[in-house]
Amino acid sequence: MTKYLLVGLGNVGAEYAGTRHNLGFEIADALVIKHGGKFRGQYLGDLAELPWKGRLLLCLKPSTFMNLSGQAVKYWIDKEKIPLDRLLVMVDDVALPRERIRIRPSGSAAGHNGLQSIQEELGTDAYPRLRLGIGNDYPRGMQVDYVLGRWTAAEVPLIIRKIEKSVEIVESFVAMGITRTMNEFNKIEITL
Repeated sequence: MTKYLLVGLGNVGAEYAGTRHNLGFEIADALVIKHGGKFRGQYLGDLAELPWKGRLLLCLKPSTFMNLSGQAVKYWIDKEKIPLDRLLVMVDDVALPRERIRIRPSGSAAGHNGLQSIQEELGTDAYPRLRLGIGNDYPRGMQVDYVLGRWTAAEVPLIIRKIEKSVEIVESFVAMGITRTMNEFNKIEITL
């Protein structure tokens, strides 16, 4: 059975739940719930196995904290012998507006510590990632407080819709590949 590793990035612990930086975790959770799976504590993270359309989706939430995400990704890529083109990392991105989502086959870490860790551990930036815009509506010097802050009540409805659309994008990536998924989803805006 063809395996995929779908990694939602975030930080473990109740103090980080519902923060902008944990959007990757939230999409992983939504995907697992939709497909009737369950996360189980494993080495370097929580893992859910989802059989879907003749494929096995390994959904991972690293327990290493964001800045060391690469350790968990490298371990599970090697353990399950998954090629990099069947890895998808789901990550928040301050460079994109809240309404936007981008899936790419490769790219720089762009200052994101989780992506930087993965790039260092894998020795390449040539792996697919789903970048989820969180906007950059913060005063100069306040980026850390912003990304570790919780969604406002006004943002929540849009984020719920974004999570639902992101699950569709992940399914498209697995079913149709990255090129068709990019063509279909990269130009959309998430609106209420």
